[in-house]
Amino acid sequence: MAAINEVTVYGSGCKRCQALLDGARQAVSDMGLGVEVGYVTDVVEASSRGIMSMPALAVNGRVVSAGRVLDAKEVRKVLEGIE
Repeated sequence: MAAINEVTVYGSGCKRCQALLDGARQAVSDMGLGVEVGYVTDVVEASSRGIMSMPALAVNGRVVSAGRVLDAKEVRKVLEGIE
């Protein structure tokens, strides 16, 4: 597994986006990564990164999921697969 330096959730602030944020925070905590999970609600910034469907999850600046609400277990699988 590569070093994870940055985890960011992009969303509008809705319940779905908040659920992904909660799942990401839980996964990061469970894995003991010691990184803060960022939360970006600026639609312009999200679209500049190519995100057209929210919520979205980015790891180390790369979008790894968009348009889906991942729970903590699913986020952990994604994080474990980062290379």
